[in-house]
Amino acid sequence: MTRSTATSAPADRAATALDAVRAATEPLLAAVAGLDQRALAGPSLLPGWTRGHVVTHLARNADALVNLLTWARTGIEHPAYPSRADRDADIHAGHDRMARVQREDLIAAGERFLHEASRLDADAWGATLFHPSGRPITAAEVPELRLFEMCVHGVDLDAGIGFADLEPIELLLEIAVRARGEGPVTLVADLPDGRQASFALAGTAATEVRGPAAAVLAWLTDRGPASALSGEPPALEPWG
Repeated sequence: MTRSTATSAPADRAATALDAVRAATEPLLAAVAGLDQRALAGPSLLPGWTRGHVVTHLARNADALVNLLTWARTGIEHPAYPSRADRDADIHAGHDRMARVQREDLIAAGERFLHEASRLDADAWGATLFHPSGRPITAAEVPELRLFEMCVHGVDLDAGIGFADLEPIELLLEIAVRARGEGPVTLVADLPDGRQASFALAGTAATEVRGPAAAVLAWLTDRGPASALSGEPPALEPWG
């Protein structure tokens, strides 16, 4: 059974995820650096979005999570986005900028996120905030949200990063399962190092579903087929 990061002290939990964010930054920026203007204008793996949409979303997501960290640090409510419409408008407005501008924007936004994270003390990491979806979270979950966005949308770029490349895969699985909800389904992921991670996943019946970690994560995020797994995978709602 995997150990949940949610049981760790908030500051320790945040530190673990922030280390992973720093490690994930290099391959993400390398992938984006390889995209010229034409490539950025080409389709991503997300329906209706170009790669430029994905890059811009990643930058604006960093800024949105800075807002949540500022809320945690100051105690003054500061939602991630003013509204869903504002979020979508910002992504659309930035998706067709010059390639150099998009790359520099992504770099700067990531640096702003890490800087704001460095300003939080141990007490602030335990603060209660609200996810853009409306569900309550602790500040310690915010770095995990950033890691997840960077990794999964790095795959969405269709620029050389695959689910098998993502690290730490066990933490990413835990985040995805948390978003899906807990239930009677036993979900077993075979990790690259030979270990297994087991999760309780929402579903309508007590059953076991199993597969390679990368295939499990792809399925959980609505980016891979249930046919890649063994057992009887439950029907999942569209991701996001």
